Amino acid sequence: MESMSTISFPVIRGTQAGREYYVAMWTLRTLKQISIFDEQELPPELRAQRTLNKARVPEIANYVLNNPKDYIFSAITASIDSEVEFEPLSAKQNESRLGTLKVPMDAKFIINDGQHRRAAILSALEQKPELGSETISVVFFLDIGLERSQQMFADLNRYAIRPSRSIGLLYDHRNDKAKLARLVIMKSDIFRDIVDLEKSSLAPRSRKLFTLSAFYNACADLIQDVATGKLDQDAQTAREFWDAVARHFPAWTQVRDGKLAASEVREGFIHSHGIALQAIGKAGNALLKGNPGGWKSRLKGLAQIDWSRKNARLWEGRALIGGKVSKVTTNVILTTNAIKKHLDVELDPDEQRVENAYNRGNK
Repeated sequence: MESMSTISFPVIRGTQAGREYYVAMWTLRTLKQISIFDEQELPPELRAQRTLNKARVPEIANYVLNNPKDYIFSAITASIDSEVEFEPLSAKQNESRLGTLKVPMDAKFIINDGQHRRAAILSALEQKPELGSETISVVFFLDIGLERSQQMFADLNRYAIRPSRSIGLLYDHRNDKAKLARLVIMKSDIFRDIVDLEKSSLAPRSRKLFTLSAFYNACADLIQDVATGKLDQDAQTAREFWDAVARHFPAWTQVRDGKLAASEVREGFIHSHGIALQAIGKAGNALLKGNPGGWKSRLKGLAQIDWSRKNARLWEGRALIGGKVSKVTTNVILTTNAIKKHLDVELDPDEQRVENAYNRGNK
């Protein structure tokens, strides 16, 4: 791969915006062996990349170490601050894009996209050296100065939109709680039609009442410390609970059947927001623990609650702040407390502390 004065490696040559670039397949070990120019000590205006967030590295490294058979990384993008020489494999037109790239030993490699991936790979290699023979694709551009490198970083990240939490949960097959939430939804006659599986926030005219991310939170809290670890069995328990809950909210069924607009229900009632769903899940968890044989009859208390958003005496400061639904942890707990009181369920010590602070603030 190397001579005394150059580093040579096979590449595919391409053209983008009139500029040549090269794609290589490097072993993970090579990423460690090749020196990458460190810009961390430079001021922001003189860097071609943001500073490395070291807190992200262990999480990404653990992703590799915990999933050695099915982890996946996209290509790393780097620029080379040097003159290079490309030797095509053949003079034939259809083979001229394959060849060897020769790079001077003193050339600087600067990562434009993928510095956290590289740092995580190096960390994973320290714990599992056998990963060194695996490969990752690297796209090389020829460095055309700091301004162009900074523009490359801006362009590479300009249209990178993080997927919604809901669709991330929908496609996550490693997360057991996500599997459970999906299974409950798919097997429920009511929630299958009122939960949006893609969005993490609902548009005003959405025909759905809840998002998958909200339902995931509610299911996770429902089965906390009561799950058996058997997916089908736990999903059956969760589905029975949520179907029983739905029977006390006829508006949900009317939305499913197209007799009520989802937007009207969300605008008028607290029970059709994620905070209420999660709070019901928390209260349900206490019922499953404390009354495993009779929890269904205790749910009748849900119908006795005035869920109207106009009921500021109950909901303002709990589910609402200034008339708007609040999803912060304290508000979830205060909403849970209100539901537990109507279900005649005792508050746990943490919930009681939050309730006491709320009551002191309202004197």
